[in-house]
Amino acid sequence: MNTLNHVIPGLQTPPWKRVLDIGFILLALPLILPLALFTCAIIRLVSKGPILFKQERVGLRGEKFLCLKFRTMFINTNPSSHEGHLQHLIESNTPMTKMDTGGDKRIIPFGVILRATGLDELPQLINVLQGDMSLVGPRPCLPYEFKYYRPDQYERFSVVPGLTGLWQVSGKNKTTFKEMIRLDIDYSRRRSLGLDLKIIFKTIPTLLGQVMDTQNKKAGPKALPMEEESILPARVANH
Repeated sequence: MNTLNHVIPGLQTPPWKRVLDIGFILLALPLILPLALFTCAIIRLVSKGPILFKQERVGLRGEKFLCLKFRTMFINTNPSSHEGHLQHLIESNTPMTKMDTGGDKRIIPFGVILRATGLDELPQLINVLQGDMSLVGPRPCLPYEFKYYRPDQYERFSVVPGLTGLWQVSGKNKTTFKEMIRLDIDYSRRRSLGLDLKIIFKTIPTLLGQVMDTQNKKAGPKALPMEEESILPARVANH
């Protein structure tokens, strides 16, 4: 996959964005470190294998980077059907429901709750410090997902990808692929300090809503098992 330098030069990252990213991480460090250690302990206790999961993602101007996450799947799982599920979501333009909604035996104990709370994404703060990501921006997509994008959708890659974003706090799995693209492009055009702060503060109630949805689904009728996971940044195959 070639980068998009010849199509979209990429917007210059404003100084306030790096200040916000680094400043927020430093201020939140006393809370982040205990949560990260707690997550590491859970993963180590319930499954064998590495604690961290590294996966190639597509970021600014279509450039690839290694995205870090806490592993929430058993090792040596088969991710082959994920692309088929992704293609179906894009072509059918249906809500991007998570494939682990119906239960996935590949997910480690407590893995679902780690995903719902966003704790599995804490290592991506390292990506933020490295400059590959920001606290706020479009989610970094998978390389094989990128090939389904049309040229008129490349604008979403004109800004640095983020941990959270306008799409994530605007419905997320209840939205379609096209709606996600529209929200990401809208963010790239309206990007501002005020908008970033608004999205950051809306992320907490959004995560709480995800946890409640997860608990409600557990208490409700058992859904049919699905083969693979959704295309969310923290919900990718083999981790």
